This record gives sequence, C-alpha cells and structure tokens, in this order.
Amino acid sequence: MRRSKLYTTLIFLIISTIIIQAQDWPQYMGPNRNNTSPEKGILRTWPATGPEVLWTVSVGPGYGGPVIKDGKVYLLDRDDKTGDIMRCFDFNTGKELWKFSYDAPGSVMFPGSRSVPATDGKYVWSCGHNGDLYCIDINTHKPVWNKNIWTDFGGTKLPIWAITQCPLIYGDLVIVSAQAPEAGVVAYNKLTGKMVWKTPYLGNESYSSPSVVKIDSRDHIAIVVSSTNPVGNRDLPQTPGRIVGMEPLSGKILWEYNDWLCHISVPAALDAGGNKVLVAGGYEHGVVMIKVEKKADGNYGVTELFKHNDFGEHTKTPILYNGYFYGQFTTNSKRDGLACMDMDGKVLWKTGREPLFDKGSMILVDGVILATDGRTSLYVIEPSPSGFKPLATAEVLKTAASSETEQAAPSRFGGGVQNWGPIALAGGKLLVRDQSRLMCVKVSK
Repeated sequence: MRRSKLYTTLIFLIISTIIIQAQDWPQYMGPNRNNTSPEKGILRTWPATGPEVLWTVSVGPGYGGPVIKDGKVYLLDRDDKTGDIMRCFDFNTGKELWKFSYDAPGSVMFPGSRSVPATDGKYVWSCGHNGDLYCIDINTHKPVWNKNIWTDFGGTKLPIWAITQCPLIYGDLVIVSAQAPEAGVVAYNKLTGKMVWKTPYLGNESYSSPSVVKIDSRDHIAIVVSSTNPVGNRDLPQTPGRIVGMEPLSGKILWEYNDWLCHISVPAALDAGGNKVLVAGGYEHGVVMIKVEKKADGNYGVTELFKHNDFGEHTKTPILYNGYFYGQFTTNSKRDGLACMDMDGKVLWKTGREPLFDKGSMILVDGVILATDGRTSLYVIEPSPSGFKPLATAEVLKTAASSETEQAAPSRFGGGVQNWGPIALAGGKLLVRDQSRLMCVKVSK
C-alpha cells in the first residue's frame, strides 16, 4: 500500500514538473522558438476595464523582451550612458531579486535594449547592444564567461541598428549571428565560452537571430542575412541577402538561398513543415517560401516556391496555425496591418489601418492569438482564414511620447509609438512592455 502511494506521489510530481516546464518561456519566441505556447484556459473575454494587471515595474526604453523560468523573469535592460543591465524579477510579485550590469556605452537610432535572453534555470545568456555575449550564473548573479561577438571577429563601427541577437541554446551550444568581418554565425560551448565553430562572413549586416528548422526530420540552424542597406551603406556593392542552413554541431553550411532582398532583416526563419522555410521582412520585400530537398548526390538543393510583397513582417516572425500564416505587415511605406496568408502564398485578408497593427508581438496559445498592436492595445484574436476576428481588446500600454522617458525617434524612423518588444507567457500570465514599464497581465481563467 505504501509503495503504491509512493508511486502515485512520484507520478504526480513528474507530471507537475512537466506542466511547470511546459509553462516556461525560456527563450526568444518561446519554448519551441515559434511564438507558440502549450497552455490552456486562456480568457476569451475581458471586463470593460480590461485584463487584470498583476504588477508593473519600471524599465529603461527599448525593444528587448523578457524570458520566464522557474518563477523568475529575466530581462536585459539598458542605459545608453553606461551599458547593459541583466535584471531578475520574481514572476509572482515583480520584485527585483538581483541585477548585473556592465559597461557598454553608445547609442543608435531607436535607443535602448534590443534583444531577448535565454535561460536553462541555472544560467542566463544574453547578447547586448554592443555585441557583449554573457553567461551569468543565476545563483551567484555573476558572469561565468563573456565574449564580444562583434569586436572579437574584426568588427569596428557597429551596424546601423547595433547588435540585436537573441541567443539560441542548442544542446551544449549557444549560437548567435555575429555577421562580423571574420565570422558569420558562431557557436560557443554554453558553459565555458570556448568557440566550437564559426562560419565565414555571410555578407551584409543582419538583425535576425538563428532558428531551428526541420529538413528531412533533422535539425538545421537557419539564419537570414540582409541584402545591402541602400541607405546606410551606399558606398558598398548592392548585393542580395541570403537564407542559409547549417549543421548544428559543426556549422557546416548545407544549403543557401541567395535572392533575399530585405535590407534590414529582423524576423527569424520559420519552419513551415514539409522541408519548407518561410522568411518574412519589410523594407519592402515581404515574404519568400523556399523548399529544401536532399539530392541524389547527398547535397541539398533549394527551390523558391513563391515570393511577393503582399505579406510580411517588419520585426517579428509570423505565426503558423492550421496551415495559415499571420503577420503584422506595417512598414515604412505599407499599412496593411494584421494579415493572413495561406500555404501557397495567397493573402486572404488584411486589417489595414482599421485596426492598425504595427510591429507588435504575437503568441499562439489555446487556439487564440494574444497580440500587441505595437502601439497601445492588447488583443485576443481568433485566428481564421475567413477574416479578422477580435475577441477582446484593451489599451494597456503607453506611447513613447506620453511616457516618462521621452526617447521617440523622428517620425520617418518610426514616430512616437514604438511598443515593439516581444511578449512572453507562462502560467496564464503575460509579460508585456512599453517604453518605460514591464507589466504582468492575467490572461487565463
């Protein structure tokens, strides 16, 4: 009888641990790096006053997002006058538990933070504005190792929008895209900081972080490289960008597509299933779908399935749900808002300016999309190819112009509304930020 009770208790603990782990948001774009959460019980309606805000803390201006692991929140904050600040908060109360900062002065247009950390519950890895890659022990709150992915590989003047890498943890590796003169993508041992592999320079600055795609059921690391920026690099040869697939443990380049025309690539490549990879952007390319196939000689070939400028994403990777893609396609010259596209590249609907979705963040969870509009509003949306179906909305964010920290860029570079930070979800609680606050919002029953 005692053995049976002990067995039942162990099973309960194992299941509870699995549930807790499933509810974590430990890296950029969530558990599987695809903006999707396995949670259930998400509210479809809110009171007239909006969803309950559980806590709010002050943060510096910027576009970096939080991660959540084992009841703790990690955010790489920034003060341009001094440097980057790794901050740890209690997920239940918002109380700051500790912080670690280092010198990394300097500023670019759209000042402030611009990346998302990754954590395994023992360490947190982050890459800052100037390319400083840190591994920090979450118990001692001190760095285990640090490198600079820009200057270590011959980088001098920072890219126009600085370094925007969200580290990818793959087994024992932490992988980032340096795009410095002497290295394209770099993998380090995540515990020691020893470089394990690097690729050659892949061409042109890029702001897209690595992702994992399945090709013939095997993991490939995919990275998106921009075409030449005609505004910031008029003196350089105007070359197209690339989408490159690599073997995760060696960095060997397995395949590449060489006709990507977005000159400021930010969204990561998305695994679209069936050996297909979707890449979206703005400026003003839109979207491309490619298919990667192994040839008789053992090498890989790439086929372009479609490419057009009727769907895209300026700063985030689109969401894939039931064979349809959802993305916020508002750029410097387009105001298409939230859009839906099928697997063949046909755009089914757009919200346009009514309502306008502009570089916001989205999570697919429990059959709905939780979305910020990049401005002031938070939405619950039913994803449907038949049209835009909002279930609930509330204004929870401030504009940059009305916040305490007045850091709005000139209007032609985005204007005063820049609430573009990635959101994070765990335990039915959503973390969302504007230019001065990080908030925890209750979104489950």
